[in-house]
Amino acid sequence: MPAKVRKTEAEWREQLTPEQYRILREKGTEHPFSGALVQNHGEGVYRRAACGAPLFDSETKFESGSGWPSFFEPITKDAVEMHEDHSHGMRRVEVTCGGCGGHLGHVFPDGPKPTGQRFCINSVSLSFQAPSGGKEE
Repeated sequence: MPAKVRKTEAEWREQLTPEQYRILREKGTEHPFSGALVQNHGEGVYRRAACGAPLFDSETKFESGSGWPSFFEPITKDAVEMHEDHSHGMRRVEVTCGGCGGHLGHVFPDGPKPTGQRFCINSVSLSFQAPSGGKEE
């Protein structure tokens, strides 16, 4: 299980950009097709922008057409946590970082095999790390 990151909201505001804070701490979302990582097709690891925890491997990324980076499974089972979300008059499953609890996006049951899941994640909540000589930087 990832080590839990605990910070005050003031510390998060200092560390994050205003857009990152809005999405990660206030459960916002970015506009579809606006995120820097939507069209990223490189090999590597997608990490949590705020705490650096590894979240998704590029091998699990797929084109969902939703406008957000989509993955069919997290890098490890405890990399993310899932919670019922009844906001906006909908029933959804929210995805948060297993390390710091930051909002990442939502998961839907319409993804590809082998899991059938679509983790629909905000680009601003991620950073991407390409391999360097076969190892992560």
